[in-house]
Amino acid sequence: MSKTARETDPVDYRDPAYYANRELSWIAFNERCLYEATIPENPLFERLKFLSITASNLDEFFMVRVASLKDMLNAGYKKRDIAGMTVTEQLIAVEERLHAFVGRQYEIWNRQLKPMLVEQGLEILTDGTVLTGDDAAFADRYFDEFVYPVLTPMAVDSSRPFPLIRNKSLNIGALVTKKGGDGGIEFATVQVPGGTERLIELPGGGKRRMILLEEIIRRNMPKLFLNYDIVCAGAYRVGRNADLSIDEDEAEDLLKEIEKQLKKRQWGQAIRLEVSGGMDERLLGHIRSELEVEEQEIYPIDGPLDLTFLMKLYGMDGFDALKEHGYISGQPVPAFLGEEVPDIFAGIRAGDILMHHPYETFDPVVRFIEQAATDDKVLAIKQTLYRVSGNSPIIAALARAAERGKQVSVLVELKARFDEEHNIVWAKMLEKAGCHVIYGLVGLKTHCKITLVVRREEDGIRRYVHLATGNYNDSTARLYTDLGMFTCEEAYGEDATAVFNMLSGYSEPLAWNKLFLAPLWLKDRILSLIRRETEHARAGRPARIIAKMNSLCHEEVIAALYEASAAGVQIDLIIRGICCLRTGIPGISEHITVRSIVGNFLEHSRIFYFENAGNPEYYLSSADWMPRNLERRVEILFPVENKEGRAKLLHILETELADTEKAHILMPDNTYARVDKRGRKRVNSQRVFGEEAERAAKTENEKESRVFIPMTS
Repeated sequence: MSKTARETDPVDYRDPAYYANRELSWIAFNERCLYEATIPENPLFERLKFLSITASNLDEFFMVRVASLKDMLNAGYKKRDIAGMTVTEQLIAVEERLHAFVGRQYEIWNRQLKPMLVEQGLEILTDGTVLTGDDAAFADRYFDEFVYPVLTPMAVDSSRPFPLIRNKSLNIGALVTKKGGDGGIEFATVQVPGGTERLIELPGGGKRRMILLEEIIRRNMPKLFLNYDIVCAGAYRVGRNADLSIDEDEAEDLLKEIEKQLKKRQWGQAIRLEVSGGMDERLLGHIRSELEVEEQEIYPIDGPLDLTFLMKLYGMDGFDALKEHGYISGQPVPAFLGEEVPDIFAGIRAGDILMHHPYETFDPVVRFIEQAATDDKVLAIKQTLYRVSGNSPIIAALARAAERGKQVSVLVELKARFDEEHNIVWAKMLEKAGCHVIYGLVGLKTHCKITLVVRREEDGIRRYVHLATGNYNDSTARLYTDLGMFTCEEAYGEDATAVFNMLSGYSEPLAWNKLFLAPLWLKDRILSLIRRETEHARAGRPARIIAKMNSLCHEEVIAALYEASAAGVQIDLIIRGICCLRTGIPGISEHITVRSIVGNFLEHSRIFYFENAGNPEYYLSSADWMPRNLERRVEILFPVENKEGRAKLLHILETELADTEKAHILMPDNTYARVDKRGRKRVNSQRVFGEEAERAAKTENEKESRVFIPMTS
């Protein structure tokens, strides 16, 4: 009997037919976020929050990903993507999906959420609302006192060119004609001030009513152009290419070069124009012509432009009953309970500590730096910073440590997208305090999360290390799910020292103990771990991979996963966002499942489990399986080896794989579907983790509060 072609021909695991387009996969993720704005199980204000998040996500997608496609098109880029699509094909598909997406956003706002707000006693007045009586008087008085002095109305004529419209700014354009003139029409525009509250509450008892600032400005436009009649007016907003282009080899001073490029971000190529629905065609034509946008780049909006204002609405007082309170976060870490002000170093010496944020508080990480800053035994603190909060206690502690004479080295990544300006401010402040500040490496972003504290103790020098999947940002640590580990094992300490020596100079050790670094060999380590599972499966030994990350789009890694699946390895992937891998392909990915969890917290941790023939290995990392992470960033993969930590990671993975409430399953047709709940226990993994953290902290507190009373005769 002759062998089939399937048995004789080698399988090409890199066939583009086996891959999904990265940009369309991201849009599918934002569609999953938008779904959360529609489900009745979510409280109303949580639904508003998710709608706002989708708008914010979309802004960044246009500024970076759509802009990148436009740049490639303009440069004549010919290479096809991982799924075999040309740049032109990607742009056409992306813009089609985005127009449908924006339409769906406003359908949800107009038909569901806005009417539901009215039912709850809160009305948002938008879309050319006509005010009368006391409302009109209040709006006009508010305009005169608080808005008019801030505005800069700008006319456009032969002596005054069309003004530069800032990226993401909200504007009102108008066509005007001079009173008593010849009837000629001119264009004028005014920017809605960004530093002023956009939601203004109208006075009066009973139902609460809010009006948007642009509506107040629109009704008072005649005051801005006193000698003109307003022919028509409408709101518009432009999105621009905001991806920085920095030639680090040519830049003598990286900090100054980034500061210069940041100014250009506001004036990049226009790639999206949002306009009020029903805008006069003459006005639209003028704006479109001046901004040089194509027809498909124009988004008529059936409602208020820029739905990110809904996040401000979410923060309003008086509507707590319409918000989610089922997720308990920020519980004390059991290892640090027992003292009013725990000794962080003593806790770490007792054994490695794995923390799951935000269910367990981020405070020990902050206190770790704060205690190190004031501890006379601490000689040095070294830390990488990618994104930090606006009023970061960690930055303040590092500055205090330097002022007290400690050796403080901080790598501040200036190229952290959309945090560049923020990080420049922190870098300058740390330098003034006496810290040694490193501005990253040429050609690479430093994305790893690592802190090293060197302390002199009775038995010699001891190194304390913190490694994490998320940033040293105390604000986002309350919103993102991440994992962090404290250890003082010497092997980790030696590697941590080597990392910082490599970042600050050119020193690289001959061998490493525990850590795997990108772009050196982290990718090779991941590939070898996947291939090891493949060999175990072929030999009939237990083989399984569970991998949790934000995104998966590395072609070589996906091909290795396909080969492992074809060999019989069960692969369960938990991927929040982009996934270029396709499931259910016969003979290729039949043993692979992919799920995305979109819940109250942003899933951000990276956990990797390899069965290894019954001797499982667990890893955490700062890196997703993407080309940028594995090849163009400094990232760290590190093992978790203590029994308690490994059990905790396995529990996290198993609980998320059992999630029936917030999980979306990737289907063979490359769409996502909700879990079929029939006959299954209802599991919301985020709620489970929150309740478990609350119980664990309560149990530890009860243990500490028990008092031993001796028996008497």
